Amino acid sequence: MARSVILFQLSLLLAGIISTTAQNCGCSSDLCCSQYGYCGTGNAYCGKGCRGGPCYSSPATGGGSSVADLVTQQFFDSIINQAPSSCPGKSFYKRQAFLDALGSYPQFGQDGSSVTSKQEVAAFFAHVTHETGYFCYIDETDQSNTYYIRERPSTPERAGACSGRFVYGSSIL
Repeated sequence: MARSVILFQLSLLLAGIISTTAQNCGCSSDLCCSQYGYCGTGNAYCGKGCRGGPCYSSPATGGGSSVADLVTQQFFDSIINQAPSSCPGKSFYKRQAFLDALGSYPQFGQDGSSVTSKQEVAAFFAHVTHETGYFCYIDETDQSNTYYIRERPSTPERAGACSGRFVYGSSIL
């Protein structure tokens, strides 16, 4: 159950909690705003120059390089390859899932100078790498430590679904 809760939290992070709309085009949240200001899907809209929505890479703003240019497959692999091959995270954490999530966080790594953008991306990956053991762990490793254990509160929204269950840790973030 704890794994399911963690997976759910991560999926919320990756999918985005708040629905966004493409700011420059007025597109619905499931459409990209192309470099020419038109709404649609596919590479012509969501690829190079995409200005908003679920772009294949972060929309280009003041920061210079896109996050996708910084977080290359080689960069991502250099982190995950430090984890033992038996780690459950090896088949769980994917670069493309991270890039897909960027559509919900269009300002991530895009505020300020290119140096500031690179520092933000580096800080994020340093933290996540530390918390997951180079993308090895999906669940908290020390589930016996009471510091990490808390009972899931029974709320009207979750009555019965999680009541009496335990959550280990609080997620990678």
